[in-house]
Amino acid sequence: MATKPVILWFRRDLRLHDNPALNHAAETGRPILPVFILDRNPDRQTGAASLWWLDKSLRALDASLQTRGSRLILRSGDSLSQLQKLIQETNADAVFMNRLFEPQAFERDAEIAHALKADAVDCRGFNGSLLCRPGAVLNGTGGPYKVFTPFLKALLAQAEPPAHTTGPREIDTPTAVESESIDDWKLHPTGPDWSKGFDWTPGEDGGSAALSDFLAHGLKAYSVGRDHPDRPATSRLSPHLHWGEISPWRAVERARDAAAAGKVPAAEAEKFVAEIGWRDFSAHLLHHFPTMPERAFRPEYDAMPWRDDPKGLEAWKRGRTGYPLVDAGMRQLWATGWMHNRVRMVVASFLVKHLLIDWREGEAWFWDTLVDADLASNVQNWQWVAGSGADAAPYFRIFNPIAQGEKFDAKGGYVRRWVPELRALSDRWLQAPWTAPAEVLRDAGLRLGKDYPHPILDHGQARARALDALKTVSGRGDDTTDRD
Repeated sequence: MATKPVILWFRRDLRLHDNPALNHAAETGRPILPVFILDRNPDRQTGAASLWWLDKSLRALDASLQTRGSRLILRSGDSLSQLQKLIQETNADAVFMNRLFEPQAFERDAEIAHALKADAVDCRGFNGSLLCRPGAVLNGTGGPYKVFTPFLKALLAQAEPPAHTTGPREIDTPTAVESESIDDWKLHPTGPDWSKGFDWTPGEDGGSAALSDFLAHGLKAYSVGRDHPDRPATSRLSPHLHWGEISPWRAVERARDAAAAGKVPAAEAEKFVAEIGWRDFSAHLLHHFPTMPERAFRPEYDAMPWRDDPKGLEAWKRGRTGYPLVDAGMRQLWATGWMHNRVRMVVASFLVKHLLIDWREGEAWFWDTLVDADLASNVQNWQWVAGSGADAAPYFRIFNPIAQGEKFDAKGGYVRRWVPELRALSDRWLQAPWTAPAEVLRDAGLRLGKDYPHPILDHGQARARALDALKTVSGRGDDTTDRD
């Protein structure tokens, strides 16, 4: 009698190294059936840019599996139904997977495991995406942390890094199991192909290369360089981490190893570790507070007097607000599927504080256009900027897009790259071109209102309006310090 295979259900753990589900499946000594299911009925439809990434990452994973004598089986449809079909086709009696911790996905996994166990199928789940699973890091009263710094301290004190693993050299996979064609899924955009400017290498090898490049160049001055969008000082690991192409523990350990070897300052490595910790913080918060995608974390902010401004929203999306740093960020997002973190805060603040447009509108746009769109991080960060999130202090923070540009893009390299209409302007006028004298604009060949828009609002007036709106929900009127 042939040995029954075990199903290895890939989701957002698209790697072979440091993969707990793969390692435990291999320990059974039985044939392994690697499968990815494109669920047509998810809790939230995957954004277009994320589907672009998924297309390349699945192809890379299949290629890696083939080097080990295996292959990736693709199925589409309801996850439970497809798993049950595979079990019937192969006589498998076990499913190994790395857990998803978003509330609805977590509940769905539990329902799937219950249904499979009712059919005498062993279903085992592991943590392959976070430094520590949600629910394992709690405060002194047994509740979840709502402030980042004590959470990070507890996380790093409690969580233990797993041993680094490379996965089995050979994976015995049944050959008769049918697979759908990824080409038929049409995850890559056509008519038009808006991804031509995407400069990414999805997949496990791409994630490893991105980390190595960051450790060699960006980490040395990370705490300062990461705030300057014209410098290659960020890790660009976020999409690789989201799709599980690299373990967060592996990123932490390699950064600390670089510090231990004297290649980078220890403080810089720990700053990077803290950013990985912020990702965990977001995941833990969403797990404990499942209404965060729809409701304000601070309930009083559900009464925020948001404005209905379709024209303002469209100008923001297209990078046509008249504020160069904001427009540069939104154009970078559209062209590359990614935006520098400092600029993300500025453009988000502009939408929710200057335009007084509901943060959920911005979160939805980021969800569709970011290759690193992660539900927990996206929602947590948008609520943080809006002032309604956990640890959103000060709640009245309003980023001045002019001052932010002058401080963090002082030489204008970022704005000139993404807003080429302004290239000929000197640094003095670049971040606020409408303040330039007529002769300066003429010499630069710039016609405001034609080549580049006038500002769609006045910063000072918008700031005052935002503070008034915040007072109505916060009940506090004395905190009016401008935050640049």
